[in-house]
Amino acid sequence: MPAPTTLMMAAPLETIASPLLWAITVGCLALLLGADFIVTRRPHEVRMREAVGWSVFYLALPLLFGLYVWRAFGSQASVEFYTGYVVEKSLSVDNLFVFMLLLAAFAVPRELAQRVLLYGIIGALALRAVFIALGAAALQSGTWAFLLFGAILIVTAGKILADALSGKEQEVDISSMRSVRLLRRFMPVTGDYRGSRLMVREHGRRALTPLALAIVAVFATDIVFAVDSVPAVYGVTDDPFLVFATNAFALLGLRALYFVLLGVLEKLRHLNHGLGVILGFIGLKLLLHWAHGIWPAVPEIPTLVSLGVIIVVLTTVTITSVHANRRDARRDARRATVPPSDG
Repeated sequence: MPAPTTLMMAAPLETIASPLLWAITVGCLALLLGADFIVTRRPHEVRMREAVGWSVFYLALPLLFGLYVWRAFGSQASVEFYTGYVVEKSLSVDNLFVFMLLLAAFAVPRELAQRVLLYGIIGALALRAVFIALGAAALQSGTWAFLLFGAILIVTAGKILADALSGKEQEVDISSMRSVRLLRRFMPVTGDYRGSRLMVREHGRRALTPLALAIVAVFATDIVFAVDSVPAVYGVTDDPFLVFATNAFALLGLRALYFVLLGVLEKLRHLNHGLGVILGFIGLKLLLHWAHGIWPAVPEIPTLVSLGVIIVVLTTVTITSVHANRRDARRDARRATVPPSDG
């Protein structure tokens, strides 16, 4: 009979990735980010055709990578990757909505929007890498990390669902962001944008442009998103490489996807309901996984079942959002045709 302390210790984390695979993956990621910098070097308004083309490209990459994982490492690793990718992509769409609010609050010109998004993606990748490393270290120190991650996700799910059910809309208050207030305190800020420049010399001293403040604000929101995102994908797989890969692929296409979904984001009115359910479900999965390590009779939720639940939830909230939008449109049309009363 093992000692209780032994039961609480986690086995060493296993990963499918060799140092060479890590190096190739990070190198390809750097090349893709470099290509994005070249594309956004000259500020221009993104047309739908360009945005759709890049979005298709960045959606094809994870599909091909998942097939490679399937052939090289088996179906279980591939299913874990695809499930984690769907979770991360769903959460990233919610990120896009907050980015949209930030860009509007800072009045970022449309031709500079993709540069702000690119900086935000790079910041998000860096933060996710840190959180993934911390998560891996926590999992290696003991199974208590699954309990912690599960609790974080369930609390987050409760908050998201409470806000969604109350009809509370997401808002961005720039004046309350500490990072922005701190920058304004130590450096002057120009009253207008100066192209893609983050800093200029004005009246003999350096001054930040509003573009720099917008990027800092995006970085600050990246921290919040990383706190939810990394535990969520660790609920699907405990392989640090797959966790990193799902985050990287989900974030890479955000710049182009933003312009594709710009007119759609506000119409997905039930998205937060779905994200709350998904995070709560993954939190429950983590708690059951932790309990199973102590009491083997406690059942676990298979990854394939998790993928099915996530797809069903996302499909459901999309259908209900479309139905609600059509219902409101018919109601508004009826009101417009009713003649005003004389009274």
